[in-house]
Amino acid sequence: MDYAHKEITEKIISCCYNVYNKMGFGYLESVYEKCLLIELEKAGLKFEAQKPINVLYDGKPVGQFVADILVEDRVIVELKSVQQLAKVHEAQLVNYLVATDKPIGLLINFGEEKVQVKRKVKDLKDLNSNPVNPVILFKRMYF
Repeated sequence: MDYAHKEITEKIISCCYNVYNKMGFGYLESVYEKCLLIELEKAGLKFEAQKPINVLYDGKPVGQFVADILVEDRVIVELKSVQQLAKVHEAQLVNYLVATDKPIGLLINFGEEKVQVKRKVKDLKDLNSNPVNPVILFKRMYF
């Protein structure tokens, strides 16, 4: 299967599996984040942890999100350590992508008996033609 940003997302996902294989499940999200930062560094990827994202309304700042990790200035990685991912977790990642120019996001859950990965891709071409409801313009892929 071929898709946008495949190489970088596969590297990130591989790093997540490395963390999970060493740590298992049951830790706090912050623990997994610190472990993942070590793995990303070992993989030679550039990243920013706890990256602030400004939210604009009519061009004016109205708030701020904090994304867990921004990798290679392209991929937003949102981590969770919950029993089961909910729609609100996916919406959080979609909102981060809508609020930025970043094309892709990964939602990673370490809280189950295996790593759960959801990938969101922003279709900028469609976004320009339908700016009213950008949430519907995201493609969902499960791994």
